[in-house]
Amino acid sequence: MSEEILINVTPQETRVAVLAGGQVQELLVERAHNRGLVGNLYVGKVVRVLPGMQSAFVDIGLERTAFLHVDDIWENRRGAAPRPIEKLLAEGQPLLVQVVKDPIGTKGARLSTQVSLAGRLLVYLPQDPHIGISQKIEDEAGRAQLRERLRALLPPEETGGYILRTLAEGAADADLAADVAYLRALWRDIGARAAQAATPALVYQDLSLAERVLRDLVTPETVAVRVDSAQTFAHLAAFAARYMPAVGARLQPYAGERPLFDLYHVEAEIEKALARRVDLKSGGALVIDQTEAMTTIDVNTAGYVGGRSFDDTVFKTNLEAAQAIARQLRLRNLGGIIIVDFIDMQSEEHRAAVLAELRRALARDRTRTTVSGFTALGLVEITRKRTRESLAHVLCEPCPQCGGRGEVKTARTVCYEILRELAREARAWPARELRVLASQPVCDLLLEEESAALAALGDALGRPVSVQVEPGYTQEQYDIVLL
Repeated sequence: MSEEILINVTPQETRVAVLAGGQVQELLVERAHNRGLVGNLYVGKVVRVLPGMQSAFVDIGLERTAFLHVDDIWENRRGAAPRPIEKLLAEGQPLLVQVVKDPIGTKGARLSTQVSLAGRLLVYLPQDPHIGISQKIEDEAGRAQLRERLRALLPPEETGGYILRTLAEGAADADLAADVAYLRALWRDIGARAAQAATPALVYQDLSLAERVLRDLVTPETVAVRVDSAQTFAHLAAFAARYMPAVGARLQPYAGERPLFDLYHVEAEIEKALARRVDLKSGGALVIDQTEAMTTIDVNTAGYVGGRSFDDTVFKTNLEAAQAIARQLRLRNLGGIIIVDFIDMQSEEHRAAVLAELRRALARDRTRTTVSGFTALGLVEITRKRTRESLAHVLCEPCPQCGGRGEVKTARTVCYEILRELAREARAWPARELRVLASQPVCDLLLEEESAALAALGDALGRPVSVQVEPGYTQEQYDIVLL
């Protein structure tokens, strides 16, 4: 299926949309003040070693210290007997580390001491002599041939290893050799900077989002990469001419009067990708709830009544939902554990077909994803590698009114809280009068339906109670002023 990539650039942020079949399939956002850290290399300093957790915290110059687990230390991944972290690291020790997962929520960045540098066709592993091949290249004979071709191109002094990416399958020897030379030169440059750096220090920053798009997202199916910034287009054209000449021909500047994302209806898709409910064409719906621990997706028939039978209605809704779920995971960049509650199906044949459709739809995902079968409760568990914040976490923040709960207390609940608080305040502090400051709905309820209760409380306390509307207050917010 042919793809188009749209790159929208402003001084504040870069946004990328990948379109296939006329639909937005992926959305990526990078802001100038908060670029992603994955792939960056730092000379950090070990600030704490925790033998009980077999982990360490490393200062790499960020607001929060980063996390390094013993399994991510290169010395323990070379095939020798693993050693405990207290035998490998000491507090105050300088350490070259690479970020493998951005800070997410309250957690700091995740680190590894095994370095990997990505090129267009190859991933360079300076510490590992192994030569691997992308699992998406399935032909065994072709895999063996690729491995031998690469070995023949490596210089005799090479001690590192490589992973051949999917795009390497049809690459010429000259292109592979150019990638090898670029990655080796990059590693030498990093080594020189690391040797002179004072801890903590950034010694290598991964490419910008626009550059990573050319390196990672452009495939033989990509027909055009449209860029709406003349400066960014010129930069990408020079980048492509140096590292990936075949991609340069597909770069296209966009200078139309109508905004690029409006022209392709991407802005509307972004709004939909932030919504809790996703309507399906059949009339069914997905309800997506994202929490810190996992994401849950509930499938329901909503307004879809189907045709022949209830089983047929459920089956068709679940099939459509499987395709929509795969797309929503990419659009929203949902990672970690995802639990899907399909509508209950009695037929094992229908269950197998829905599971097969879900796996087929997820096969297009560039991020590593695994699907488990139906559990005894009829749930499907999906795990998707999470390295960056989801779209909602990049673009949104918790609601200041509900604190991220998604619900606010009713006006009546707040009224009753106020009545209890008035009694507490009056007993604790002497005052001539008590005044309640609250939102309009709460004040209306106090002065109308609860007026008798308010008057009775004032009589019991032996002092007047007045009510005043504060337009800026949320429904849950109130104050009691002692006069």
